[in-house]
Amino acid sequence: MKTIKIIFSALLIAVCYLSQSRAAENILILATTTSTYDTGLLDVLLPPFESQCKCKVKAIAVGTGQALRLARDGSADIVLVHDRVAEDKFIADGFGVKRYDVMFNDFVLVGPLDDQARISGKKNIVEAFGILSLSKARFASRADESGTHKKELAIWEKAGLMLSGTSYIQVGSGMAETLRVANEKNAYCLTDRGTWLAHKKELTGLGIILEKDPILINYYSVIAVSQAKNPNVNAATAEKFIRFLTGSRGQKIIRDFGKDKYGEPLFIPNASRK
Repeated sequence: MKTIKIIFSALLIAVCYLSQSRAAENILILATTTSTYDTGLLDVLLPPFESQCKCKVKAIAVGTGQALRLARDGSADIVLVHDRVAEDKFIADGFGVKRYDVMFNDFVLVGPLDDQARISGKKNIVEAFGILSLSKARFASRADESGTHKKELAIWEKAGLMLSGTSYIQVGSGMAETLRVANEKNAYCLTDRGTWLAHKKELTGLGIILEKDPILINYYSVIAVSQAKNPNVNAATAEKFIRFLTGSRGQKIIRDFGKDKYGEPLFIPNASRK
């Protein structure tokens, strides 16, 4: 896999600000979720845009919560994230210009092959979490304020119960690492399907336990950071990136991504310029 330059430290971004103008150098800083990086989507999506736009994209792969915080601080020009409530607040607070749908996949509940909690066959994720909360099974959580973590917490809240103590493993990391911990600890885990498909060969102790509950649909959007709030953002290139992602070329790349390797796309394009 071609390596996309990932910057994890906001301090490094701040240094970049002091040493050069992003707009003048035509550098676009993209704050995005770990799933777009862990699946390899950025590796096929960014180079065509860089070539077309004659620019350089620097991607920061973190949880949605952290991506939006970086954008609020002016440390990103654009975000590609998946937490509608947080996205709407980001825009309402004046930090984002407009939200555009880009793609979706879904979340799945994975767990140990012996399924100690006896969830297999259930269709309702809230019911499944209720069963988990009453069992002695382990659950590995991203615990990082990502879109996946927010979805998990919302399901626990609907269930009215939640695992605690040593049964609830708070990883505090990205999706791929959380899946590895779940595999090592014989634990259940909520994951986006794309990251699961990209890594399932190495996760030999896990399998999909529950899927296709309608509330598990996982929508991704792109939002340019407001230049009114952060004058240093590269607004022109951010707009070009939005047009690329939501246009025919970007949507085709998303539609085809994963088909050759996994037999199905990892994301479904659903862009609208409305």
